[in-house]
Amino acid sequence: MGPRVPDHPDVIEAPFLTVAEVAERMRVSKMTVYRLVHAGNLPAVRFGRSFRVQRGAVEDLIRAARYEAG
Repeated sequence: MGPRVPDHPDVIEAPFLTVAEVAERMRVSKMTVYRLVHAGNLPAVRFGRSFRVQRGAVEDLIRAARYEAG
């Protein structure tokens, strides 16, 4: 079983996110997400004409992009 939605314990989170959901999570435009996918920086799966991104891939990209000042 996958992770549960915190406010709804009977609902399982989807393993894939839409481009719009990724953009919202990263606080960037959908075009930025498409650029990341097409550049190979963000792995995605194509279902028909739509791209889906694994939740873990988004978290990995954010972790790798983290900048430590100092």
